[in-house]
Formats: sequence, C-alpha cells, structure tokens
Amino acid sequence: MRFYVLPFLAALFITPFVQAKTTDLQPITEGQDYTVLKVSQPVEAGNKIEVVEFFWYRCPHCNLLRPAFEAWAKKQPKDVQIRYVPAVFRDDWLPAAKIFYALQDVGALDKLHGKVFDAYHVEHINLNDEAVLFPWIEKQGVNRAQFEASYKSFSTQSRAMKGAQLARDTGINGVPALMVDGKYITSQSQTITEERLFESLDYLIQKARQEHSPKTSKARAKPVARHK
Repeated sequence: MRFYVLPFLAALFITPFVQAKTTDLQPITEGQDYTVLKVSQPVEAGNKIEVVEFFWYRCPHCNLLRPAFEAWAKKQPKDVQIRYVPAVFRDDWLPAAKIFYALQDVGALDKLHGKVFDAYHVEHINLNDEAVLFPWIEKQGVNRAQFEASYKSFSTQSRAMKGAQLARDTGINGVPALMVDGKYITSQSQTITEERLFESLDYLIQKARQEHSPKTSKARAKPVARHK
C-alpha cells in the first residue's frame, strides 16, 4: 500500500513553483484538484455538509496533516460536520481502526485521538500488540475493562469493516483522503501542496452548499420545456 510518498517529497522541493502555479493562477479544477465520485456515498450528517477524512493512525502523512486539518476543522461553520473514518486496506490496519472505535465507545476519542498518533509516530509504541495496548490505555486514565470489551466486540469489528468498505467504495488507494458531501474526493496527492488542499476543501464545501440550497434544488427539478 502506497501512502503518496513521491508527491509529498516532490512538494518539499518544488513548493514555491507549484504554489505560484496552482494557487495564484489556476482555479480549483475537477480532475486535477478533486474527483467526482461516479456513485455518491451515504453521509451521516443529515442536512449538513459532511467532510470525511479517511486515515490510518500509523500513516506518516496522516500524522503530518493532522495539526493543519484539525485547525481547519475548528474554523468550519455550523453547517459543516467532520467525520473520521479509519481505512483498512490490509489486515495489519485493522487494530488501529478498532482502537478508534473503542475510544469512541468509552468517550475518550477527543482526549486520546492525537495521543494515539504520537504513540505510533513519536514514542514508537506498538499499539497493534494487545499486550502493549491495554496497559497503555489504562495509563491514559481510561477504564481498561470497558475499552478492552469494546475493542474485542463484534460491534467494533463490524464498524471497522463498514468503514473499510466505504473507503473501498470511493476508489481511494491511499490515505489521507477527504470526501466532501459523499460526492467529491480530494487529497494532497492531487493538490500537491497542503495550502491547495484546504483551498480545494473550501471550494468543494461551497459547491456542496450551493447544491443544498432550495433554489438550486428547485432549478434542477424544474421540467424542461419541450417544443412541439
């Protein structure tokens, strides 16, 4: 499984040129900055605009994007809802997905989401190993028995598989990737720069907002006049 290493390294060396080319001169473009899904995916945000981040706790690029994405997410208006979905492209991705859902169940996700990233990438702790994971969870002040029960539950396994299927249905083959309103996919492998990625997200949210508006819906529903 590739994690868009080459585009990321390229961005380090050609950022000034790429930023001038994409940000200053070119509009956000379908096929370049984002793709339209052939089949729209289900959303859980109701009437709100949902932004899904597909991620893996052990992905270095997800870890690098995290601070900027979280800062961006905090600035979003009330009609935008952020949802995180752990992708599972291989069997060894499953433990990290189960950690996410188990933390969600015990009410510790907000507290420990960033710490799980740090455990893998900064402290180099192998949380895939249950003999390491459960004592680590306990040290974070989380009820170990409750977490362990959720981690090993059929419900958690099912949610992990459901998230994995959603990631596959979008056609993505790497993370981090972002889906807007169940219709649009973007990633830094497409936009090249982080700045352009967030510009693309803002554009897609506005596009979705217009599509949600009653005027737009009525215009689409209006019958086309036919000449006899």
